[in-house]
This record gives sequence, structure tokens and C-alpha cells, in this order.
Amino acid sequence: MPQPFKRADRVGDLIQRALSELLWRDVKDPRLRGVVITAVRVTADLRRAHVRFTCGSDRGRQTEALAGLASAVGYLRGQLGRGLHLRYAPELAFEVDESVDYSLHIAALLKQVAEREGERD
Repeated sequence: MPQPFKRADRVGDLIQRALSELLWRDVKDPRLRGVVITAVRVTADLRRAHVRFTCGSDRGRQTEALAGLASAVGYLRGQLGRGLHLRYAPELAFEVDESVDYSLHIAALLKQVAEREGERD
């Protein structure tokens, strides 16, 4: 029997959508252009949200985006609190999502292997 979603999972999905929309529509910081929210994990008590994002593989760009998110965290948290009608707006902790870059790296390696296999035939 499938396990039902926890409330924290549903709130995480709502936060992910709301943050994506806020970054796209409202936040004017140029450091946050191209930032994509990939996942949000919320603690069971709904007090803290760990937000994973990607913006490309350039380390300098990731550092800039992290600084931009840190400067906008108060605004984003306030907007989430008002928009999602939660008792407490969760504290937001941002971290770079390395899984996208890792999957692109694996895909490139697999392509190289396939090309070498094609050369042998």
C-alpha cells in the first residue's frame, strides 16, 4: 500500500512553487537570474526549509547566487508567510544542488563510451 504524503512534503512542494514564482516575477537582484529551485525539504515541525537550487556549473556564479539568496532571504520568507498562510514562516537555508551537474557529467561519460564502442564496430 502506498504511503501517504506527509504534511512536510506537501508544504515543501508549495514552498518550491512559491519560491520559483517569487524569483521569476518579483526579485530584481541580477545575481538571481537563472536560479532554479530544484527541491525543498521541510522539517517535520515545519520550522525550517532546506532549499536546493541550481544556476549552472560555474562556481563563481553559484557563489553569487548564494549571496543573492542570502540577501533576499528576509523578503522571501515574509512573502512565503503571507502567501502560504502558515502559522510560522519557515527559516530558509539555501544550498547548491550538485546533482544536476553530476548527472550531466555522467551523461557525457556515457556518450564517450558509446562513441568508443561505435568506433570499435
